[in-house]
Amino acid sequence: MIKKTTAFIGAFILIIITCLGTFVISNVIEYRVGSKVFVSEDELTRLKEVDKDFQKILYLKEYIENNYYQSTTETAFEDGILKGLFASLEDPYSEYMTKSEYDSFITHAKGTYGGVGIIVTPGEDGYITVVSPIEDTPGERAGIISGDKIIKVNDEDVTADKLDEAIALMKGKPGTKVDLTLVRKSRNEPFVVTIQREEIRLKTIRSKAMGDNIGYIRITMFDDKTADDFKSHLRELEAQNIKGLVIDLRNNPGGSLRECVEIADELLGKQVIVYTKDREGKEDYLRSDINKVDYPFTILVNNGSASASEILTGAVKDTDSGVIIGTRTFGKGLVQAVRELSDGTGFKLTTSQYFTPKGNYIHGKGIEPNIVVELPEELKEKPEITDEEDLQLQKALEVLRSKM
Repeated sequence: MIKKTTAFIGAFILIIITCLGTFVISNVIEYRVGSKVFVSEDELTRLKEVDKDFQKILYLKEYIENNYYQSTTETAFEDGILKGLFASLEDPYSEYMTKSEYDSFITHAKGTYGGVGIIVTPGEDGYITVVSPIEDTPGERAGIISGDKIIKVNDEDVTADKLDEAIALMKGKPGTKVDLTLVRKSRNEPFVVTIQREEIRLKTIRSKAMGDNIGYIRITMFDDKTADDFKSHLRELEAQNIKGLVIDLRNNPGGSLRECVEIADELLGKQVIVYTKDREGKEDYLRSDINKVDYPFTILVNNGSASASEILTGAVKDTDSGVIIGTRTFGKGLVQAVRELSDGTGFKLTTSQYFTPKGNYIHGKGIEPNIVVELPEELKEKPEITDEEDLQLQKALEVLRSKM
């Protein structure tokens, strides 16, 4: 039984050793004589300790293989162990992804896919939580809102610890239907929405002239093209001689930090936009240059505005560069590194926290707007509202007119 099992565990041990940084192979090997490799006594002791630590894994794996009532596979063991590494962090934003999961993640973030068009996150209560629906998608038109909990996809129960499986169930061929069972604070009982999947094409920027020389730019999320698209739309509005600007970040779940910083650089003068801090306390500052827009602007936010949206919002609020209007933001102050491995699998790992220019850490707290404007409950659950019904937008226009 030593064969494949031992080879697998040996490889796994090396992975663990590498990840934890307990020692580097180059430091272990001292010299080679013929086919024999000699190591120092200290390194040999450390290797024996590692071997002892992982004997439990080897024993349990072999016991399962021999006694579990169904057949097992090497891939399932490997994926399970690697997923367990990340699950042990108890961080909903860090995870190991199989090849299909990683492909799905990249497709969702950068391309098109068949689905319902909602951004979800594993909630601390164990439920899959909607961060926000993506604008002009079946999810938004079905009335799904930020904060909804998804407890079933079709007839299958889903929970936060199996988020990827739930996302896979929600995706599918455009034109097919899927049932989502939701829990919402404003309702006493769970309810079901039936949604017809569509090809989701992520359009992150749209804009329009509002009259009175006021421009409006909506940013739905920050992907690899968002900053360039933002600049293009902004130049078009400036060509129309705008004297004020509304930037709408409501229900924007975040995305690329780089793109967010590039947009902030268009709006703010020479200052800190955001800084990150790793576990060693090392700080990394991201700054804007001296150039900035020469007209007043407002930013609209709500509890679906998260991550990169909050970085932009926090930079503007801390420096009094613009006026923040709406309701408290989501509260995600963690930064993830995303990496693809050589076999096509990948992972996300939270590597640092981010702080606003004044040093505020907003994780779990969110950002309070300068001016709080609540939408009536009946409008919150309405798929689309007019500009006249949108009290937050109307307040932004009022503020801009007073400054212009």
